[in-house]
Amino acid sequence: MNHTEAESIAEVSWSGGPSPLAVNKKKLGMWLFLLSDSVTFSCLLIGYSYVRIASPDWPRPFEFYPAIVKATLMTAILLTSSLTMVLAVHAAHKNQRARAVKFILLTILGGLLFDVIHISEWINLIVHEHVTPFHNPWGSPLLGGAFFGLTGLHMLHVTIGVCYLGVIAWGFGSQKFAAEDVEVSGLYWHFVDLVWMFIFPLIYLINVAPK
Repeated sequence: MNHTEAESIAEVSWSGGPSPLAVNKKKLGMWLFLLSDSVTFSCLLIGYSYVRIASPDWPRPFEFYPAIVKATLMTAILLTSSLTMVLAVHAAHKNQRARAVKFILLTILGGLLFDVIHISEWINLIVHEHVTPFHNPWGSPLLGGAFFGLTGLHMLHVTIGVCYLGVIAWGFGSQKFAAEDVEVSGLYWHFVDLVWMFIFPLIYLINVAPK
């Protein structure tokens, strides 16, 4: 193929409708980030699962109340926040800006409630149960590191998500952002909720204290 033929081929444009390979750059960027982040959480959860199974003295410290009740409440809050995020995206695509902002703010409220409950649980474990990342009064010292590492990283993601959604709410309400920006932020929030659906059973439910 000579240079002229190559140029002719390069000038041919797709004329069959939207390009099948066209991807919104914002969505692509977010999906790539979530892919890399999912690898991080997967490695941590797999590592935790191996240590949990391999440790014969692994403690099961979580009483039904308050630990499991609080964790279940946090799960319900995150699931509800996913619903409000879906409603925000739906309203944004209909250009109902005030309605979309309202649902984004409700999602932010859910994230803040999750953080407050989680921090209260941390305080209880650290102050009253004397649990640290390197020590606990029940058994394998790896429990503290696994618990604070996994839940802390997830809580960091929730906090970042709250700040992110705050920026989106302000920008979309002031017509600086488009509906796709709300949708992309929704992808992040749903990912954060999905990760919790793995942490909740692996950290809490299989470590319920025996009666």
